[in-house]
Amino acid sequence: MPAAAMKSTPLPTQSTAKRPVLLDLPYEPVEKRPLPPGRPREWYVGHNRRLKAMRLAIALLDSGVYLPQQARNDTIRTTAETIGVHPPSDTTCHMVRALMKYSR
Repeated sequence: MPAAAMKSTPLPTQSTAKRPVLLDLPYEPVEKRPLPPGRPREWYVGHNRRLKAMRLAIALLDSGVYLPQQARNDTIRTTAETIGVHPPSDTTCHMVRALMKYSR
């Protein structure tokens, strides 16, 4: 066995967490807080649309759809039904593809 393999100190790229992170636990959403009052209605609509697009993009990536060209409107709407959100509009579908494009 090489001497480097017997080293017990973690490499700089390894996790330095004090306890292991369990990834197989069910997802629990963060406690919802009310949005700030006094903004124009368009701000709330855009904010909620961005959140929905982000959730859908994550769900598509988790399901194996990695390229924006693979995410057609019907695929995105089927994923929305699967994860339990209302069917997205064409604008939201476009945002989902944009998120997938710019995350690369």
